[in-house]
Amino acid sequence: MDLFSLTWSALRSAVAALPDDAFAEPSGCRGWLVRDLVTHLVIDAQDVLITLATPAETAPTHDLLSYWTPSPDMPDGQDPHDALVVRLAHAYEDPGLLRHHLEDLGAAAGRAALIAHPDLPVSTQGKTLTVRDYLGAHVLEWTLHHLDLVAHL
Repeated sequence: MDLFSLTWSALRSAVAALPDDAFAEPSGCRGWLVRDLVTHLVIDAQDVLITLATPAETAPTHDLLSYWTPSPDMPDGQDPHDALVVRLAHAYEDPGLLRHHLEDLGAAAGRAALIAHPDLPVSTQGKTLTVRDYLGAHVLEWTLHHLDLVAHL
């Protein structure tokens, strides 16, 4: 649970420190610019809020490792979700608006994580896992995205 707060805070701080021109640079996520990656983080923050507010009726079916299902194909930005992220990111004409939206939702997601009971089962993407494992899965994702963000800038 502590690692969640640490990684989420560090990632949001890294985004806050980006100069405006960095948002048009490629990220470490294949097919995405930095602004696309940051938009994905906004969607992640929304997902955290929704998931933490969606207690499951069933026992956990996944843990923080089995939550991830590797794809045999490298992402190419053509997946419908990826394409939506790119279109949404483009709508943020001012990087300051995107930074603000991430910080606003991100802070709320961070606060929700702090008050969630670690053993509460929650549901997301057709899977049930404890809050602890759900947040742990995000530690992995956000650590990788932090590298995606800074490795190419």
